[in-house]
Amino acid sequence: MAVQNVPASGRQPARVPEPGALMVDISRDRVGEFRGVTGPYWSLRPICGGTEWDAAPAHVRPATPAERLSARTARENARSRGEVA
Repeated sequence: MAVQNVPASGRQPARVPEPGALMVDISRDRVGEFRGVTGPYWSLRPICGGTEWDAAPAHVRPATPAERLSARTARENARSRGEVA
């Protein structure tokens, strides 16, 4: 019998989000923009630019309104400093 990898929280992976949705990778405590599915993983991109990373869907949840606001503010601040386009 196969054992399913379920995190300690017991959460099951959510359905695949829309591209561009802000998500939180709870294993890294990072907010990222959902980019797509890569094999068994979800690809996330840092809000302020940088290298995409892959996360197990069971470790990803939608960002809360406060997390979305914080991430968007950080991106706008980086944009105003010329760090991102």
